Amino acid sequence: MTVAVTGASGQLGRLAVQALLREGATSVVAIVRDPQKVADLAELGAEVRQASYDDADSLDRALAGVDRVLLVSGNEFGARVAQHTNVIRAAERAGVQLLAYISIPRATENPLILAQEHIGTEAVLAAATVPHVILRNGWYWENYLGGLAHAVESGVLHGAAGEGRVAGAARADYAAAAAKVLTTDGHAGQVYELGGDEHLTYAELAQVISAAAGKPVRYENLAEADYAAALEQAGLPAAYAKTLADADAGIATGILDVHSGDLQKLLGRASTPAVEVFRAALG
Repeated sequence: MTVAVTGASGQLGRLAVQALLREGATSVVAIVRDPQKVADLAELGAEVRQASYDDADSLDRALAGVDRVLLVSGNEFGARVAQHTNVIRAAERAGVQLLAYISIPRATENPLILAQEHIGTEAVLAAATVPHVILRNGWYWENYLGGLAHAVESGVLHGAAGEGRVAGAARADYAAAAAKVLTTDGHAGQVYELGGDEHLTYAELAQVISAAAGKPVRYENLAEADYAAALEQAGLPAAYAKTLADADAGIATGILDVHSGDLQKLLGRASTPAVEVFRAALG
């Protein structure tokens, strides 16, 4: 059986390829725009194929002979539904037996900016002929690493999540779950809502960061607009700052607090504690 991963040079895609190799997949294909970026995956035993989400012909070549494929969401916001559709159509033409798509929790009712292109892609999949499974990945603890050093240095974690809880997990946990789905049977037609064991408020998240760093860190809640402005002042592009602040506002409503247990069932274990992710990042 040949399993392919799109976007294999990205953070999640790379981990998924590594997880598939660990799961003993007989043939793993890493699909990337720039093969030089995944020379390490080739050394581990993955076959590297070049393709772009925008190039249908390249996708046809990349998916030739592929039995199962993990469609990792692209990172070009505004173009992703069209790009994902290109992969789905190529999978149909290639006769792929199972396509797994990385989505977002509660996509059909999720109001987040980040959710909208996932909603569009899930609609395309619903009408597609390729058998598919949807992996609605929850929040990654790694999403907080960009501001981790500042939080530790200043002693303050800023956000706009109020008392909302987020069920995060390590990115490698989600990659391992995807690898399990792609190397076992019975998943076509399923929708997995994936979230970690810890359901943390941002005040609790600050305590976890404090434990990882060995320094006191407290949480300071801001209004959504004020948090977006603070992120922009810190150097983030305005649109990205707005998207992150919008995500925090969604966390305040509980939209990313997942209780399904699906991730744990797929992994056969608990998710990675946030403190381990933060300790590793802080060195």
